[in-house]
Amino acid sequence: MADLILHHYPNSPFSEKIRLILGYKKLAWKSVVIPALMPKPDVLALTGGYRKTPFMQVGADIFCDSALISDVLEHLQPTPSIYPEPGKGLARTLAQWADSSLFWAAMAHNLGPKGAAHMFAGGPPEAALAFSEDRKAMSAGMVRLRPADAAAAYKSYLRRLSDMLDDQPFLLGQVPCIADFSAYHPLWFTRVRTPVVADILQLTPAVLEWMDRMNAIGHGSMEKFDAARAIAAAAAEEPMVVGHGLLRDSTFQDEHGIPLGSRVTVTAESFGPEPTEGELIAATRTHYTLSRRDERAGTLHVHFPRIGYVLKAATPA
Repeated sequence: MADLILHHYPNSPFSEKIRLILGYKKLAWKSVVIPALMPKPDVLALTGGYRKTPFMQVGADIFCDSALISDVLEHLQPTPSIYPEPGKGLARTLAQWADSSLFWAAMAHNLGPKGAAHMFAGGPPEAALAFSEDRKAMSAGMVRLRPADAAAAYKSYLRRLSDMLDDQPFLLGQVPCIADFSAYHPLWFTRVRTPVVADILQLTPAVLEWMDRMNAIGHGSMEKFDAARAIAAAAAEEPMVVGHGLLRDSTFQDEHGIPLGSRVTVTAESFGPEPTEGELIAATRTHYTLSRRDERAGTLHVHFPRIGYVLKAATPA
């Protein structure tokens, strides 16, 4: 199999989630550091429109969204599992809450005036403005918490996590699961990237101890790579055959009346409204796959999780 290439940047919280899962599974991976802000021409050459971080590349297959990447890594390396039985349904449900409600409360707190000033201290004023405008474009139409409301919700969520850690080292038992990795990354951002607002974590010592255990997992074996080589690697490979490789479910599940082979777009439900267009070659109970071609990267299969993404027939040119 081709190398695992993670396209990410150091400050990205969802990237930290995947970096830790790679470490937990003791996987070797190549690191392509991508821009935090648009424009991202090398990213779009591979994804066709999707610009959120991270995404993972395996040859000419591109896996978008940390939820799908987590599933792919589980297929690739089943042990240790991040979906241990018998509670994997609960773990997935808790992870989805953590990646949404917990994440947005934490980030609204983290990037309030005090945290934002710390992040951009020493940089030119236009850097903070560019970040603000970029994220505003990504969250068009979203209802965002104000910092004071976010702090109140964040404190409540931290207490709930603390209660789960009363008599066990991880959220659902003796070993970490997908819920731990999903709940950890927004708290990691608070602690590591905006420490000036991290006093909120001191209210829940059990959570801080759990964070230390998660941090100790590490990031596995990483090798620096660059975008040009990643694009060349995609061009040199053929995408995996649908139903084989890392996403083995190929049973067509039609919820839209859109047949396979149609030109479609896939877009995130909320954050990150940029569509990816291509030929629909898979629509299973868990994921969508589009085939598209790029003049630099060649023929690619771009994969999205079904939950959290919107499939539509492409508008004729």
